This record gives sequence, structure tokens and C-alpha cells, in this order.
Amino acid sequence: MAKPREGGSSAGFERRLGLGQATAINMTQMCGIGPFITIPLIVTAMGGPQAVIGWVVGALLALLDGLIWAELGAAMPGAGGTYLYLREAFQYRTGRLMPFLFVWTAVLSIPLIMSSGIIGLVQYLGYLWPAVVDSAGNPNVLGHVIGILLVGAIVVLLYRKVGDVSRITTVFFCIMLFSILAVVIAAYTHFHPDLAFTFPKGSFSLGGHFWMGLGAGLMLAIYDYLGYYTTAYMGAEIRNPGRNLPRSIIISVIGIMLLYLLLQVGVLGAVPWQEIAHSNSAAALVLERTWGSVVAKVLTVFIVITAFASVFAGLLGGSRVPYEAAKDRVFLPWFGKLHPRLRFPHVGLLVLGVITALGSLLDLSTVISMLNAVIVVVQAVAQAVALIVLRRRQPDLRRPYKQWLYPVPCVLAILGWIYVYISSGTLAIVMSLIWLAVGVSAFLIWARVERTWPFGPKDIQERFLGQDPVQAG
Repeated sequence: MAKPREGGSSAGFERRLGLGQATAINMTQMCGIGPFITIPLIVTAMGGPQAVIGWVVGALLALLDGLIWAELGAAMPGAGGTYLYLREAFQYRTGRLMPFLFVWTAVLSIPLIMSSGIIGLVQYLGYLWPAVVDSAGNPNVLGHVIGILLVGAIVVLLYRKVGDVSRITTVFFCIMLFSILAVVIAAYTHFHPDLAFTFPKGSFSLGGHFWMGLGAGLMLAIYDYLGYYTTAYMGAEIRNPGRNLPRSIIISVIGIMLLYLLLQVGVLGAVPWQEIAHSNSAAALVLERTWGSVVAKVLTVFIVITAFASVFAGLLGGSRVPYEAAKDRVFLPWFGKLHPRLRFPHVGLLVLGVITALGSLLDLSTVISMLNAVIVVVQAVAQAVALIVLRRRQPDLRRPYKQWLYPVPCVLAILGWIYVYISSGTLAIVMSLIWLAVGVSAFLIWARVERTWPFGPKDIQERFLGQDPVQAG
């Protein structure tokens, strides 16, 4: 098999993204509207400034999970990320069931993450244009229309070559960094330690309320960190992926963790936590209290752009997920086509864009709970198990990066994700199980038609074993 040129890959993608661009994509996806809309929710869930604990635990879980993505992504740098990892690990016992369920789930979970960004964007837009939100600060009919139009604009912007998209992402990354640092600086210019570090009585009691609050806070915090793995979905478009892909993930998690902690502590020290808990636009509230309404409105524009940028980066990576599955005939074949001139999976982009627009019509807390529950089962936990399985099944797989302290991060990550799943609530758990049951039924229909496991032989192909990961991908 001929080695692909540095600028391309055997799958038709172009390897154009370096470490800086890859890290910018991850961090732009991570730090969208998430922290700006969830600060009040986390403070409410944990009942005071101790909400910071939720962010810290969330960062630790993200880092543990990031180490899993780093090893798998460096060893198998192709389009689709988790699809590849589950395909390679679980093909020995359950054929294509697990990768099928992942794609089935991802087509829902990835747009739901983007939908939450659109909902939050409209909430902050309501600070500038009150006509787009109702009395509770949630999007009204006009707000929903605006959200759908914004999704359309994002799809149009993404309809271009990945090299051009990466330049747009770099601009968005700079805007994101400016937005969050502006709020941080505003908060610390009027910082009151007694507000940030005076905790309600019984805040750290190890009774049921503390653990329930921590579970809810962790669920929200991990939502804010989601996106550190975006470049793993784009492994076929990363230059020198064995080096750049793991670094982009680890740098993104650590960098965003520091920014989030600065932001959370600063906001809690600038405004009483009771007021934050009842605000839909905590960052705008801080800016208004510190620098006045005019500056607050100007900087809120940048926050809105940051939210737009996050959805942009998320759809960029997410549109690549169904591609490899479609090429393997595990998913609808339409998703396996690249645009003939622009060389990106345009069908995936269009479909995920439509689902994102529809998801933006839902309630924000419902969206967050549903996507966390769905992600945990067939991505987070399954992927940690996949790494362990591959270490045993394919010991000779080339691993440019190996997980630190293996298998401790895998075990801790699995326990953390189970805690998040339990904390997501009965409705979200039931909905996730129903979605998975329907997915298993769909898989059985597909397997029957294709005469593959469990209705035929397993198609075991160790595509990355004994090869340069870049060539195999």
C-alpha cells in the first residue's frame, strides 16, 4: 500500500491541521457558551460557592478520559474517532454491534451538544434583544427561529475545504479567549473573597445532599468540558497525528480547566451566589456590575460569537463521525461520500445540522441530561473498555502515545462516568436505554440483511495492526 502524501490520506481527506490548529478546534468546541450558561445551574445544584468542587472533579474526569482518547487516537488516527476504536476492539466477540451503536448514538448526541450551544446563545442574545426570550429568559418563538437560522449560517460557513475552515476556527478561538478573559478580568477587578469562600452551613456534610449535589454539579461540569476529543474525530486530517493528536487533547483539557476555575471563582467573588443562581446570563450580570451596562452589552456580543464558534467547531468534527461507518457499510451509505471538490463529508454535515436545529427547540436542562446519559453508555465507558481490550488483543499495535499509569486512568474514568450516568436522572436514563434498545433492533435488522454476526460470520479485520497508523487510517 502506497504511503499517502503528507497533505492527503488514502481515504481522500487532506492532512492539513497542525498542533496549534487542532488545539484551537478542541478548545473552541469546549469553551463555547457552556460555562456561561451552566454556572448558575451548578451553583444551584450544589447550593453555594462550593460549586467549584464540581468543576474540579469534572476536570479530573475529563483528563482521565482524555488520556484514553489520546492513546486510541494516536494509534488509530482516522475519520470517526470512537467508531474506529470500538470496531477494532469489539469485533472479536460482538462483530459490528458496538461501533454501530456508537454511530447510532452519535447522530443524536453530537447534535444535542450543539443544540445546547444554540439555546445558550439565544439566552445571552436576550440580554441584548429581550424580544427573543420569554419572562424566564428562555428562547421564545422568535428566539427559536433565530437559533435555526444561525444553525443554517454555520452549515454554510463549514461548506468549504478543511484548510479554509481551520483559519476561520483560529479567528473564533481568539474571540473565545478574549470573551472568557474579559469576564475573568472584570470579575477579579471587583473580587470579594468573602463572597467566593464563605460557604453555607453544612455545605461539606457527607450526607446524601452533598453527594446528590456533587453528582448534579459534575454532570453539568463535564458537559462544559465536552469537546476535548474533537480532533480525534478528525484524525484523518491531522498532520503527524501520533504526536499532535494526543497533545491537542491534553493541552486542551488542562488549558480549559485553568480558564474555567479562574472564571468560576471570579464570578462567585464578584456577585453573591444567590443572585448568580437565579440568572440566565451570569457573565453579563458580572460585567454589568463591574464595568456598567454599555461594556456588558459590548462584551456580550463576543460571548454570543463564542457560542456560535463552539457550534461551528462541534459540527466540524461531528460531521466526520458517520463517514467511516458508512464506508464500512455499517451505516447509511449516503454518509460515506466526500464532496467531490471540497473533500469533506457533506451529507453528515447537513444531517447533523438539521438535528441540531430541531434540538434547539428543546429545554436546556433536558438536552444536557439526555446527551450525558447517552454518551456515557456507548462512548465513554465502552471506549475505556476498548483500550483495555486492545492492549490484550493487539499488543503489537503501534502506539505512538501510551496512557500514563495504565490501567488506573481507565478504571477511574469508568467509575466516574457511571457516577455521571446515575446522576443524570430517571428520565434521561430511561430515554437513553430506549434509544439503545431501538439501536440494537436496528442493528439486528441490518445484520440480517448483510448476513453478518449474529446471523453470519464475524468480519474481523485488524486494520491498524502491523501498519503505520497514518497509512492504515
